[in-house]
Amino acid sequence: MKVTDELFPDFDEKGRALVQEAYEIASKALDGQTRGNGRPFIEHPLNVARIASGEIGLPAVCIAAVFLHEALRFHPEEEEAVKARNDFGKDVWTIVDGLNKISSIKPKDTRLEAENYKKLIVSYSKDPRVTVLKLADRLEVMRSLDIFPKASRERKILETLMLYIPLAHQLGLYNMKSELEDIYFRYAEPEQYRAITNKLKSTEKDRQQLMTQFIEPLKSKLSEEGIRYKLKIRTKTAYSIWRKMQKQKVPFEGVYDVFAIRFIIDCEPDREKEHALCWKVFSRVTEEYESDTNRLRDWISNPKPNGYESLHITVKNRDNVYLEVQIRTTRMDEIAENGLASHWSYKGIKHESTLDKWLVSVRHILEHPSSGGDSGYYEDDLPTPPEKEIFVFTPSGELRKLASGATVLDFAFDIHSNLGIRCTGGKVNGKAVPIKEKLHTGDVVEIMSGKNQKPSPDWLNFVVTSKARTKIRQKLSEAEFQKAAEGKELLERRLKNWKLELDDEDLAVLMKKTQHKTVNAFYAAVGDGTVDIADIKSFLDRKNGQAPDRPEEQEKTVEKPLPQRKPAAASDDILIIDARNVKSLDYKMAKCCNPVFGDDVFGFVTIKDGIKIHRISCTNAARLMEKYPYRIQKVRWSDSQGTSSFQVTLKISAAHEASVINDIFDTVNSFKASIRNFNVSDNDRSGTYDIQIKLSVPNNLELDKVMSQLRIKKNIIKVSRL
Repeated sequence: MKVTDELFPDFDEKGRALVQEAYEIASKALDGQTRGNGRPFIEHPLNVARIASGEIGLPAVCIAAVFLHEALRFHPEEEEAVKARNDFGKDVWTIVDGLNKISSIKPKDTRLEAENYKKLIVSYSKDPRVTVLKLADRLEVMRSLDIFPKASRERKILETLMLYIPLAHQLGLYNMKSELEDIYFRYAEPEQYRAITNKLKSTEKDRQQLMTQFIEPLKSKLSEEGIRYKLKIRTKTAYSIWRKMQKQKVPFEGVYDVFAIRFIIDCEPDREKEHALCWKVFSRVTEEYESDTNRLRDWISNPKPNGYESLHITVKNRDNVYLEVQIRTTRMDEIAENGLASHWSYKGIKHESTLDKWLVSVRHILEHPSSGGDSGYYEDDLPTPPEKEIFVFTPSGELRKLASGATVLDFAFDIHSNLGIRCTGGKVNGKAVPIKEKLHTGDVVEIMSGKNQKPSPDWLNFVVTSKARTKIRQKLSEAEFQKAAEGKELLERRLKNWKLELDDEDLAVLMKKTQHKTVNAFYAAVGDGTVDIADIKSFLDRKNGQAPDRPEEQEKTVEKPLPQRKPAAASDDILIIDARNVKSLDYKMAKCCNPVFGDDVFGFVTIKDGIKIHRISCTNAARLMEKYPYRIQKVRWSDSQGTSSFQVTLKISAAHEASVINDIFDTVNSFKASIRNFNVSDNDRSGTYDIQIKLSVPNNLELDKVMSQLRIKKNIIKVSRL
C-alpha cells in the first residue's frame, strides 16, 4: 500500500495520486537529511500533511504543496525541472511559492516587530490556505520542540507567541491556537504549567459534576418556554488561566471562568425576538442561581461598537462555586465568531481592519468551499491580501514597513534622513536600480549614496512616505535659505556701491513684479541670477527720478557673488566662529539644537543675548528665517579645529537586555567622547529602554562615529540626536 493511501484515505483517487507524486519528489530530495533527533527529515512534511488534512481538513492540492515546498526549499534549482516533468496545476504552485517566501522570513526581533512580521506572512499568502499551512507547519515544529537546540527553541517559542497564536485565533483555528498556547506555556513557564495542568486534572471530575448539576434544573424550564438552544461548554487552556491569574492577581481558585457555559438560542434573526429570548434564558438562569450583578455584561441592549452582542453573567450555585454563563442567539454567535467582533477584536487588541476583513473571509472560504473547481475553490473566492503596505529587508535582514508604492528613495529616508539626502540609487535583490524604482514585498534593498548628491524638487513627484516628503522639503528650504542669504548679501553690496536703498515697500513691489511669494524666494532668485540686479537698479532709479545707467556703466559695477568660505578679514558681515576661543566672541550656542563643531549653522541676532548659533536643521530654523530674515547672520566655523568640546544629547531606544548599557558605555568610550549625563527609563508600552545620554564631543565627525557604531549594536533599536 502506498503511503498516501494509508495516510489520506479520504481523498479520491485523483487526489491521492497527486499527493503520492509530490511525496515521491520530496522523499528523493530529502533523502539523507535528518532532524535534530536523528530521524529522517521527511517525517516533518509528513506530520504537517497529517495536521493539514486530518485536523484542519485541507484538500489534496494543499498536501501536495507541503511536500513540494520542503523539497524545493532545499533544492530551489530543481523547480523548473519539476514543473517540466509534472503537471501539478496552478493552485499547487501558487501555494508552494507562498510557503517558500514565508520560510525565508528571518525575524530579527519578533517581540518588537510582531505586527509587521504577521502582516508579512499574510501578504505572501496569495492563496489564503498558505497561511493555514504555515500554521500547521508551526504546530508540527512546536510538537517536536525538544529536538531543537536551546537558542533555536527559545526563538521559536517567542515567534509562536507573537505571530502564530494570534493568526490561529483570527482564522478561527481555536484547537490549534489552544495547543500552541499550551506548548508555549509548557516551555516558557514549566513550573506554572505543571501546577495549573495538575489542578485541571485533579478537578476534572468536579467540573463534570458541576456541569451536570447546573444544566439539569434548567432543561425543563427552557423546554416549557419552547426555547430551542445548543449548549457549548469550554474549559480554558492552562495558558489562558495563567494569563488571567497574572492579570487579576488571583490564585487558580479565584478564576471564575475556568470553564464557561454558552447558550446559543435558535431563532429567526429578528432583534426584538432575539432580545426577548435572551432575557428569558437570563431570567431562568438567575431564578435558579444567585448572580453577581457586578459582573453582568449587557452587550445586547448596548452592543459594542464592533457589533458584538451577548449577555455575560457570573452565577453561584448552592455549593458557592462560580460559573460564567454567556447567552446569545445563532446570529449573534456567528457575528462574534466570524465577524470583526471575534474574540480577538472584542478583547480590545489593536488590529488592522483590512487584515481582519481578509482573515475573516479566509475563514469563511475554509469552512464553506465551493463545489466547483479541481481544488474545491472558485478563483473568485480567493480574497486579496492587504495592499496598503509593503515589507522589505535591509541587506542585514532587518525588516522595514513602507507604504505601497514606496521607492528606493523612500526606503533610504526610512533608514536615515542623511542617507536619503545623499541617495543616488540602490540595489534591489542585487540589481542596480534608480532612486525612482518602486519596491515590492520581500525585496532586499541596498542604498547607494554620494557625497555630492543634493535633493531636487523633482524628488517630491515620486516619493510616497511622509517622512521622505518632509525631509526633502526641509532640505530644499534650507538650500533656499542659503541661496537667499547669498542673494541678499550680493544685493546689499551692489546697493551700497550705487548709494541706493531698498525699503520694505520697494521690496513688496519687486516681489509682486517678479512673482515671488516670500522674501526668501526673492533673494534666492537674486542669488542664482533668476532676478537680474540691474533690473532692480533700474526700478530704483526710475522711482528716484534718475535716468538708468547705460549698459556699459552697469557692466563696470557688476560683482561676482561671494564664495561661501572667505578669509576672516574679507568682510565684517561674516562672523567666523573660532572653536579655539569660543568665550571671547559675543555669541552663544543655542540650547534648542546644541550645535557641534562641523555642523551646518547660522547665527540669529537676539535682543539681549547677542548672536545665538543654531544648526541649519534646528526645529526653529525655518520659523526664524521666515519671520526674521533681517536678523539672520551668516556664520561658519574656523578652518582649523581647536580643543573646545561641545555638549550634545542623544536619544536611544534599546531592547530590554542587561548588556545594552555596557555596550553603550563601551562604544562611547572608544571614541573621543565622554559621558556627562545618563538617564534610563522603562517604556512599558513597547517593552524597551528609553535612554537619554548627554555627551561631550570635539566635533560632529566624532559624534557621527559614535552614533553610527551605536546603531549597529545588536540590541539598540534607534539612535537620534536631540
